[in-house]
Amino acid sequence: MADVTLASPDVLARAQKIKLFLMDVDGTLTDGGVCLISSAVAADGSAPAAVSEMKVFNAKDGQGLSLAHTMGIQTGFITGRRSPAVSKRAEELKVTFVYLGQASKTKAFEECMKKAGVTEEEVAYLGDDLPDIPLALRAGLAVSVADGAEELKSVCHYTTRQLAGHGAAREVVELILKAQGRWEEAVPQALA
Repeated sequence: MADVTLASPDVLARAQKIKLFLMDVDGTLTDGGVCLISSAVAADGSAPAAVSEMKVFNAKDGQGLSLAHTMGIQTGFITGRRSPAVSKRAEELKVTFVYLGQASKTKAFEECMKKAGVTEEEVAYLGDDLPDIPLALRAGLAVSVADGAEELKSVCHYTTRQLAGHGAAREVVELILKAQGRWEEAVPQALA
C-alpha cells in the first residue's frame, strides 16, 4: 500500500521519528458517512424514540493499527463524535488513547503526548477536514487522506493515496514502519 519511493526525503525523515500515531475517525477510518438508525418513533410521532449509529471500518486499517501496536507504536483516536462503535473498534485494536466528543482536539492531543511521553516531532496525525488543521500544524508527521479538505492538505507533510475508510490509516502505518526499516520485521507478526 505505502510506496516509500513516492515519499519525499523530508517525509521519510519525519516518519523515522514516530512513536505515536493519532487520528480522527469519521473521514479517516470511515468514509465520512454517518448512518443513524432509528429503532422506533415516539408515541406522538415527533421523533425516533431511540437512535443508533452504524460505522463501517476497513479491515486493512485494522490490520495496520494492530501492527502498529505490535511494533510498539502507540495509537489514538481523537474525534468530535461520541460513538459506542468507535469505542468498540478501539478496544478490538488495542488503541491506547480514545477521546470521543472533542469539539476542539488540541487538549486531547496534548494529553496523549504527555501520557505517551513523546514530543510533537514523534507524533503522526491523520485527518480529513478543517478541525484537524491545528493538530496537523503541530504533528511531526501531518497526514491528510486523499479525499481530505484542500485546506488541510496544504498544511500536511503527506497525503495518502488511499481514500478515507479504504486503507488510509494502514498506508500511514506502512509508511512509518518502512521508513523506520521495520516493515519486514512487522509482516510475520501480523495477526488475524
